[in-house]
Amino acid sequence: MQEGISIDKQLKELGKMSGKEWRLVIIAGMLLLFWSTEGILHPLDSTTVTIVAVAVMLTPIIGIFSWKEVQTKVPWGTLIVFATGISLGIVLLATEGATWLSSNSFEILGVSSLPLVAMIAVLALFNILIHLGFASATSLASAFIPIVIALVGSMEPTTFNGPGLVLIMQFVISFGFLLPVSAPQNMLAYGTRTFTLKQFIKSGIPLTVIGYLLIILFSATYWQWVGLL
Repeated sequence: MQEGISIDKQLKELGKMSGKEWRLVIIAGMLLLFWSTEGILHPLDSTTVTIVAVAVMLTPIIGIFSWKEVQTKVPWGTLIVFATGISLGIVLLATEGATWLSSNSFEILGVSSLPLVAMIAVLALFNILIHLGFASATSLASAFIPIVIALVGSMEPTTFNGPGLVLIMQFVISFGFLLPVSAPQNMLAYGTRTFTLKQFIKSGIPLTVIGYLLIILFSATYWQWVGLL
């Protein structure tokens, strides 16, 4: 009961929505509409739509804020770090550096000759480490998963379920917990400046270790029992 009264009080303190707030709601709604209908109702890609939305928000009279407000409130360092991470992923893909790194690393380690669970452990560890250089799980999947598919294709198909191994590596690609630049959602949270890089890593390392150990545990037990491997 007390919580309900407190929420009502906070809502009254907020007052009615201002004109800027209504314009922000409309712009956000249009942005979601254009993102979700890309290639269906219009030819504009998500990047173009986002740039147009930002331009509208900066436009005098109909906009939401001025450039002076943006300069002081936007975490530019976060944007630069994020852009650098995306650029690195693009370069590794364009130059086939990620492919070369993966292929040569697997050959040196002799991954194809390892027992199944050991192979998954090595591939998952490599997957987690190489994610440090990618700010997008999509770009990492584009670089790493084809290598895993090629590795599986070169091995004896009757010893394990190849598609299952590829699927497990796709699970591990979502382990972007170590650095803010490892995933867009990390950067959004980091941009609020409510925690430091050290705090992020402090929570990210246990999450990554637990996830890694669970991957190995399930690979040695349940996933083999249900036929995934």
